[in-house]
Amino acid sequence: MTTTRAEIAIDAAQETAAADNKPSAEGGGGGFRPRRIPLHLLLIIFSVLMFVPFMWMVFSAFKPLSEIFMRPPVLLPKEWSLDGFRTAWSGAPFASAYFNSFYIATLVTLITLLTCSMAAYAFARIKFRGSNLLFAVFLATMMVPFQLTIIPLYIILGKLQWIDTHLALIIPAGLFNAFGVFLMRQYVRGIPIELEEAAAIDGAGRIRTFTTVILPLLRTPMTALGIFVFLGQWNDFFRPLIFLNSEDKFTIPMVVNYFKGAYASDWTSLMAATTMAALPMLIVFIIAQKQIVEGIALSGSKT
Repeated sequence: MTTTRAEIAIDAAQETAAADNKPSAEGGGGGFRPRRIPLHLLLIIFSVLMFVPFMWMVFSAFKPLSEIFMRPPVLLPKEWSLDGFRTAWSGAPFASAYFNSFYIATLVTLITLLTCSMAAYAFARIKFRGSNLLFAVFLATMMVPFQLTIIPLYIILGKLQWIDTHLALIIPAGLFNAFGVFLMRQYVRGIPIELEEAAAIDGAGRIRTFTTVILPLLRTPMTALGIFVFLGQWNDFFRPLIFLNSEDKFTIPMVVNYFKGAYASDWTSLMAATTMAALPMLIVFIIAQKQIVEGIALSGSKT
C-alpha cells in the first residue's frame, strides 16, 4: 500500500508536536523552584476551601438529621448510617434516571462533537464574503441567556410534538454550541495548511480532507469539549424541568429535587441523592482532567 503525501505530513506534524511537548533539558523539567512555594501554598489553600463543601455533602449523607444541624458543626458523623442512601434510592426512580441522563448526555456529546468540528473547519478554512461577521454574530449568541429563548424554543418543540420526549433535550443542545465551535476553530487555525494542500494534491476533496486529515488531529480538543458537554448535560436541570412531564423520562437532577420541599427538606436523603448524582461525574473528571487541561491549553494557544 502506497503512503500518500498527506499521511507523511500528518506523521511529521504529530512527531513535531510530541517533541514540542517534551520538557527541555535546560530547566524545563520538574525541578524544585523555591520561588513557586507561595504560589503552591495559595493553590493548596484554595483547593481545600473548594473541597470542604463536597466532603461536607458526602459525610452528611451518613449522618442523622440531628447531627447535620449540630452546633458547633462536626464534619465526621458520630453514628454512621446508610438510611439516607436507602431512602434516596427507594424514594426516587434513580435507576431509570441514571440511564436517561447517561444516554442523553452521550448522544448530545456525540452530535455536538460532529457539528462543532464541521462548523469549526468551515469557519477556519472556507472563506466567503461575510464569514468573519457571521462568526462574530455566532459567538454573540453566547451572551444571550438561555432563559430568554426558552419560550420560542418551547413553541417550536411543541409544533414538532417533542414536548415530554428526550428529543427536546438532545436535538437543540447537540446542533448548536457556540462555545464548542469557537474552541475547535482555534485549534483548526493552528493546523498547518500544508497538510490540506498535500491531501488536495492526492485528489482529496473537502469532505475527505476533513475526515482523514483534520479529524485525527482534533482528538485532544474534542476530548476536552466532549467532557465539558457531557458534564453540562448530566447536571442540566432547567431544560428537563421545562420540557419533561413523565416521571419515567426524568433525569438525575430532577430526581435529586424529589427530596427538596417547599417548606421542609429531607436533608440526609438529599445529601445522599446528591452524592450518588455527583460521584460518576467526579470519577470521570478525575480520570480525564489531563485531557481537559491539554485541550484548553492547546486550543487557546492557536491563533
